[in-house]
Amino acid sequence: MLATACPVSVAPMMDWTDRHCRYFLRQVAPPVRLYTEMITTAALLHGDRERLLACHPSEHPLAMQLGGSEPRELARCAGFAAQAGYNEVNLNVGCPSDRVQSGRFGACLMLEPDRVADCVRAMREVVSIPVTVKCRTGVDERDSYSALVAFVAALAEAGVERVIVHARKAWLQGLSPKQNRQVPPLQYARVYRLKRDFPALKVEINGGIGTVAAVAEHLQQVDGVMLGRAAYHDPWLLVTALGSLMQPAPALPRTRHEVVQAMLVYVEQELQRGTRLHQITRHMHGLFQGRPGARAWRRYLSEQAHRGGAGPEVLEGALGRVPEPG
Repeated sequence: MLATACPVSVAPMMDWTDRHCRYFLRQVAPPVRLYTEMITTAALLHGDRERLLACHPSEHPLAMQLGGSEPRELARCAGFAAQAGYNEVNLNVGCPSDRVQSGRFGACLMLEPDRVADCVRAMREVVSIPVTVKCRTGVDERDSYSALVAFVAALAEAGVERVIVHARKAWLQGLSPKQNRQVPPLQYARVYRLKRDFPALKVEINGGIGTVAAVAEHLQQVDGVMLGRAAYHDPWLLVTALGSLMQPAPALPRTRHEVVQAMLVYVEQELQRGTRLHQITRHMHGLFQGRPGARAWRRYLSEQAHRGGAGPEVLEGALGRVPEPG
């Protein structure tokens, strides 16, 4: 059993963990730590900064994940995040996509531990909120445990207090981002060893984790577990995990119907701002995963939420196709 601080987080996922998704997940699992999609320094410095920084107060505790490799640019962007009320800044050193590599950030930065350390120092100089790093166990042929230790040692010396490790190495060429989440073998034991070798560092594990039993097993070895697609496709997994792992038990919704009711006011507010209903409900399809009526819920949302003028009545109509809990 874990005490007080939430040991579970939801991973930053491109095109998925936008502000609507995060608001929804906060209704599902109030204590869980949430992350934005990766936001590049170029986008924050030269794009629609107000839109990129926007978040609802209910989303907190909330971390902004940044993509970049220039210390001064990252420091400026970390400052923006802190001023906007974010609770953590996380540096992406794990994404292997070609687009990310062309910007010289993501997983390829694992080949430059000194640069990553400089980036961390620059951000820590301008913000008081935690600066964390999400990385892989290695990249390409540079995937020895000693190389991972050298990388993490540089981060620890720069002042990182927590590192989130996707327990697979990344191939920078030859695999798609999806394949990089599936093909390289998982190396959980390597992350466990890292925690033993860096006892003062908070180590969180990520990658291929999809059950409460797996979460509990990992928490015997490391400080936290980051769930990704498993939590997106079955959000109630968060409720089950937190309810069984945290003591004292946190305040959690009693039913999925309660979550939908909690979303109705938010939907009304967002529609008045010009948001389309499907932009919100697309993140809610998995709420009844594995329950009677789940297929009817998904189908109704898929067919109705895209229609012009669709509003809260669509959510209520979808909910009417799911049996009330006994």
